[in-house]
Amino acid sequence: MSSPIAWTENIVLMSDSYKISHYKQYPQGTEYVYSYFESRGCDNAGWDSVCFFGLQYFLKRYMVGEVVTQEKIEEAAELYAAHFSDDKMFFREGWEHIAKNCGGKLPVEIKCVPEGMVIPNKTVLFTMVNTDPKCYWLTNFLETLLVQVWYPMTVCTNSRFQKLSIYEYMKKTGNTQWAPPNGVGFKLHDFGFRGVSSVESAATGGVAHLVNFLGTDTMSAVVCAREFYGEPTAGFSIPASEHSTITSWGREGECNAMKNMLEKYPKGIVACVSDSYNIFKACEDYWGGELKSMIEQREGMLVVRPDSGELPDIVLQVLEKLEGRFGSTKTPTGHKLLPPCIRVIQGDGIDIKSLDMILKAMTDKGWAADNLAFGSGGALLQKLHRDTQKVAFKCSFAVVNGEGVDVVKDPITDPGKKSKKGRLTLELQDGKWVTTVEGQGDASKDQLVTVFKDGVLLVDAKFATIRERSNCGL
Repeated sequence: MSSPIAWTENIVLMSDSYKISHYKQYPQGTEYVYSYFESRGCDNAGWDSVCFFGLQYFLKRYMVGEVVTQEKIEEAAELYAAHFSDDKMFFREGWEHIAKNCGGKLPVEIKCVPEGMVIPNKTVLFTMVNTDPKCYWLTNFLETLLVQVWYPMTVCTNSRFQKLSIYEYMKKTGNTQWAPPNGVGFKLHDFGFRGVSSVESAATGGVAHLVNFLGTDTMSAVVCAREFYGEPTAGFSIPASEHSTITSWGREGECNAMKNMLEKYPKGIVACVSDSYNIFKACEDYWGGELKSMIEQREGMLVVRPDSGELPDIVLQVLEKLEGRFGSTKTPTGHKLLPPCIRVIQGDGIDIKSLDMILKAMTDKGWAADNLAFGSGGALLQKLHRDTQKVAFKCSFAVVNGEGVDVVKDPITDPGKKSKKGRLTLELQDGKWVTTVEGQGDASKDQLVTVFKDGVLLVDAKFATIRERSNCGL
């Protein structure tokens, strides 16, 4: 083997395999199946809404254009026959109809909430219906792929709630400079590339975080924003050390390793991990001693990174040690602020709960939130699942033998899983988002936008616009 193995996408294989049997299971005469996607709620305190994001990636990546070909049908037929030990299970006729009579384009229509909008839980987020009556089975075949929107949407929501928390603490502790690079934009940095399950997860989760923030080390997210959302450079970073670049100098050479960071990057922001041996000695004797004048005279900022210790104590201790050497000033609210040449980043053990705990502890001890930035990895991009927001995709309406049928799921064993019934619209009524059901909505007031129809992307949302929408509440 002398080159990487290429993965060729085949939409005919991109579903739960049992779904290929469903074309036989709908009522005879079924022509249209209409389904919707929503968050049925969240158990996390205060998570009363979602920031909708990520559908455009999946549409552009997997569904636009001629995606069904005879070659792909043959590949799928062979695999499904082996998979089910039955060469009659696969609905070859249905897929060949799409290839021959629909130009290989998926005959469905998708309407969705504009990406970046913040919408209450239990509200319709997108709907999908087939446009060709011979493809009634296709709507819910595509569920498997499109429900994966749960991931970037949940990352985006998680990131946004942390943004709201940081913003409130910065405002409460007297921040006066809000334009980037100040303000909240660089206060939560994505460290998550190595902690996710795949490169695609890093891309879609990482770009979801960038809806809310500007800092990332996840380069696949920057590529994703460029390729799928038209943003040339969505995220930014700085030179930073890791333990290997410090400990390779040896214990006695740690201060020289730190000095090397300042010399090699004489301007701008530079971050240095400082707990390789003794974080307190590093703060007091190295940064605040031998290297203090270099830091103060340097054109830029040093960001000190502790990477171990109990939270929130380690953050407070590092701030106190640095204040003892560099001093501090007071914000308009009387909170202490280190001089502009030095700040701290906490990247160990950060999730939404620990972030809030640290900011509260800092505020209680008289520290301004602007002294600190955060880095987050697994908790930002991986410590989430589909049930975090209880995401579901359900059929709510069908046309059978020319007659509309309202469809509902209503299990007596779990009322929380009751689905919505009939055709849906999303309307703003008295300042509140409301999902109208059973076809009773006003189509002229529907906020769901047709973004995809018959293989064509109809709306190409730009990242800057998505970011602007997400700032609701700030």
